[in-house]
Amino acid sequence: QVQLVESGGGLVQPGGSLRLSCVLSGRSFSIHAMGWYRQRPGKQRELFASITAEGDTRYGGSVKGRFTISRDNAKNTVYLKINNLKHEDTAVYYCNTAGEREYAWGQGTQVTVSS
Repeated sequence: QVQLVESGGGLVQPGGSLRLSCVLSGRSFSIHAMGWYRQRPGKQRELFASITAEGDTRYGGSVKGRFTISRDNAKNTVYLKINNLKHEDTAVYYCNTAGEREYAWGQGTQVTVSS
């Protein structure tokens, strides 16, 4: 059974940092391009960061310079380091494949930026 499990979210003050993790189980992880998505309140879920199987990364304009995506194939895990968090980063964060057929979505991890 394929499962995506995100973790690492929480309540953070503006300017703070977080590291999110996502584990893919039940499928071969290393062959997939992976991405981080987020769904902000009242908005649709959007892809904003991705990493190929070879480790090449790509970011949406609004997060470039503050977000870093990485992966550890030995742990079947993709990470997202977020620095200098802003109120507009408040969202539920998900991971899934990027540019490929997506697996069933996990529950996501909530990130709330508030002072």
